[in-house]
Amino acid sequence: MEPGLFFKLPAIDTIVEIDNRIIALESPGKEIILFDQRRLVVDAVARYKIVRPLEFYQTVGSITEANSRLLTLFDSSIRRVLGTTTSINVIRNDRSGAMAQVLEQLEMGAQRFGMKIVDVRFGRVVFPEQNSQAVYQRMQSERQREAAEFRAIGNQHGQEIRARADRDVTVIVADAVATGERSRGDGDAERNRIFAEAFGRDQEFAAFYRSMKAYETSLQGGTTRLILGLTSQFFDYFQSSKGRKRIDFRD
Repeated sequence: MEPGLFFKLPAIDTIVEIDNRIIALESPGKEIILFDQRRLVVDAVARYKIVRPLEFYQTVGSITEANSRLLTLFDSSIRRVLGTTTSINVIRNDRSGAMAQVLEQLEMGAQRFGMKIVDVRFGRVVFPEQNSQAVYQRMQSERQREAAEFRAIGNQHGQEIRARADRDVTVIVADAVATGERSRGDGDAERNRIFAEAFGRDQEFAAFYRSMKAYETSLQGGTTRLILGLTSQFFDYFQSSKGRKRIDFRD
């Protein structure tokens, strides 16, 4: 294990060379049934190192035998770990967690051979060709169902918002109408007060002004016809600029 010159007795001592580098062990793609009863084709690779040469030589003897025994343990660890998880976790959510579990289990088996597992990685993790289309269709159906649920929730929230907005609009419009009516009522009252005060100062002018307004309203162009005698009170100011008599607006 140490560098330098060493001596051996011919025909007595034997030199056994053991690789001190990190060695890769590939597990070819195999179909595995997962916890959710779905099948996946998984490729994996493990990297190990010989840390106790004597124990390694006494138990397996060579790299070829070590790879054979370790591959059996490797495949068993992959099946045990993936058999307790779902395809979604392996493919998308927690692949690193599954690889860590496989490394832990493989390490326990490799220790008795004088080896240490350095790393475990999953390569290709895919659905088998024969059921890939069915899996994709199920996934598509699930996404469509989730999208429909999201749209339904969105529509419900939209209706609630629109209902609140319509209610607020109704209240605001009603308040505005009420305020406008009060303002118009106050304005009409003030206008009538001003008119009454002005007409009270000069009743003769008031009678003339009211008659002029009546003429303007009644004698509009169109189909309106008035049949009245010339002696009618309505035509007082046609006979004289002061009228024949003062009109009492209290009647």
